[in-house]
Amino acid sequence: MKKSLIALAVLAASGAAMAQSSVTLYGVADAGVVKLAGDKTKMGSSTTMNNGNSRLGVRGIEDLGGGLKVGFNFETGLSLNDGATVASGDGFWARTAKMWIGGNWGTFQMGRTLSPSFYGVAAWELTGITNYNLIGNTYGYGGGAVRNNSQFSYKTPDGLGGFSAEVGYIAKGNSATDQSKWDANVIYANGPIGAGLSMNKLSGGKTNWSLGGQYNFGTFAVATSYNARRDGVRREGFTIGGRAQFGAFTVTADVARDRKNDGGKKYTNFLLEGKYAMSKRTFVYVAGLRVDDKNNYGLGIRHNF
Repeated sequence: MKKSLIALAVLAASGAAMAQSSVTLYGVADAGVVKLAGDKTKMGSSTTMNNGNSRLGVRGIEDLGGGLKVGFNFETGLSLNDGATVASGDGFWARTAKMWIGGNWGTFQMGRTLSPSFYGVAAWELTGITNYNLIGNTYGYGGGAVRNNSQFSYKTPDGLGGFSAEVGYIAKGNSATDQSKWDANVIYANGPIGAGLSMNKLSGGKTNWSLGGQYNFGTFAVATSYNARRDGVRREGFTIGGRAQFGAFTVTADVARDRKNDGGKKYTNFLLEGKYAMSKRTFVYVAGLRVDDKNNYGLGIRHNF
């Protein structure tokens, strides 16, 4: 762990000296008091009721000329409780380990990375995809995973009238379930409107999908979605919510209601979040999340660097 962090510091320090290149060290520190369903009240870092996972990452980019660029991104999770690595999969760099090459034609990337379905939901989700966001904790991201291993993906360039799309593929030989997978999104982001369609499918399985949209009036935003998780235990339903800003304070409320749930009864889940911005990089938050009749609470502070 110590050797890895020293290597990160060396990479960051050497970035300024690289011709046509840059290397950036970044991260998140997030900790607070949490009460998870069935557990005691305690300090929490990188839990469901933290705004986000504490992390440390390094990313780099090189300009190859002619509009062509190549880059990489490695990211690891950590706990502020004891300094231990927090796994989001196998390996030290389990949050992200990828490289990419891109130009005016779009971007091609390879590695472990956030799924296209995740980005499709992020285009409209009200809290900015917090750990306690309602959609992910109820239906997943387009019914699928947050991240994919061994993903090949292509993303269209920005500037297509607000539209973009990404499609990813994981070969059968790279899958822990020994199944190939495709994962895709279509996003529209233009002015006050953000919308996304997420879709993913394992070979031999059924297609999971999610369609959502947000309209931002300025100090107030509303969002709604319909979600269908069909691979495994079938669960479908909709969400509707709003976000209001009062100066440095923001409050968000979100509700999810099942229409179909083969795993049990149909649930009504909800989230209430309050945030106060102390600066552009630091804010305090309080949140309550009810998922499938289980209540969870969190109060914390987050700093981005």
